Amino acid sequence: MKAIAINGSPRKGWNTDLLLQEALKGAADAGAEVEMIHLYDLKFTGCRSCMACMRKGAEPAKCYWQDDITPVLDKILFADAVFFGVPIYFGEITSQMHALIERLSYILLTYDDYSKKLFHGTVNCGCFYTMNATQEHFETMYAERMKQSFRVLKKLNGEIVEYPCYDTLQFTDYSKYQAGTFDEAHKRQRREEQFPKDLAAAYQIGQKLCGK
Repeated sequence: MKAIAINGSPRKGWNTDLLLQEALKGAADAGAEVEMIHLYDLKFTGCRSCMACMRKGAEPAKCYWQDDITPVLDKILFADAVFFGVPIYFGEITSQMHALIERLSYILLTYDDYSKKLFHGTVNCGCFYTMNATQEHFETMYAERMKQSFRVLKKLNGEIVEYPCYDTLQFTDYSKYQAGTFDEAHKRQRREEQFPKDLAAAYQIGQKLCGK
C-alpha cells in the first residue's frame, strides 16, 4: 500500500505541513509506505496546452510534458491514498496546488466524451485546508469553492475526506508583523487547545483512507 502527501504550502514545519505529517503517520501505522512531496520545492507549471495527452492513440491518463510535476502525477495515479494540504490564500488554493490540479484534470478527460472514464483505479483522497478564517467564514465563503477546486478528485474513484483547520496561528511572534487585525492571545489559545485535536483528526484520516 502506498500513501503520499502533497504539501501546497510554502511553509515547511507549519500548519499545513504538520497536518500532512500526521496523516502520513496514520497511513504508516495502517501499513502504508509513505512519502511527502513539497510542491514549492519543485519546478513546474500548469498545463502547457501541448495537447499530447489528447492525441488519438495517446496513453490514457498520462502527461507528456516533462518537468518536476510529471512523476508526481504518476505517483498520484498509482497510490492507494493521497493527502492534499493547502492553505487558503485570498479565498483560493495556492498557485502551485492549482497548477498541479490543472495538470491532473487535463490527463483525466477526453474531448471526445467528457463523461468517459480514463482512469479505472481507486485512489482515496484527503483534503486538508488551513486558514486564518473562522469556521463560519469558511462555511459561508470558502467551502463550496474548495469542493470545486478539487472536483477532479472524483475521477480517482475513491473516498474523499475534507478537513478544514480554522483560525490558525500564523506567526511565532506577532509583534514583528503588520497583523493588527488578529488577536495574538486568541490565536495562541487556539493553537494550544484546538490544533492538537486537528492533528489527531489528520492521523485518523490517514488511517481511515488506508483501510484501518
